Amino acid sequence: LIGRVVSNSCNKTIIVKIDRKVRHPLYGKILIKSKKFHVHDESNQYKVGDIVTIYETRPISKTKFWQVIPRVG
Repeated sequence: LIGRVVSNSCNKTIIVKIDRKVRHPLYGKILIKSKKFHVHDESNQYKVGDIVTIYETRPISKTKFWQVIPRVG
């Protein structure tokens, strides 16, 4: 999944918001649905506003089931 970092205040954790577009079943209007995920960031290198790619892993804590794919360079 690809999303934007909205918070990095916790140690080794970032919160990533994933947006997706869905069509309303009756009226056909395009709506933007979003969901926030707690993501493990081992090196604390991502800041608010960064675009990141995440993948699902084993449970790391009570709310963290995702990790960031490390950026190259």
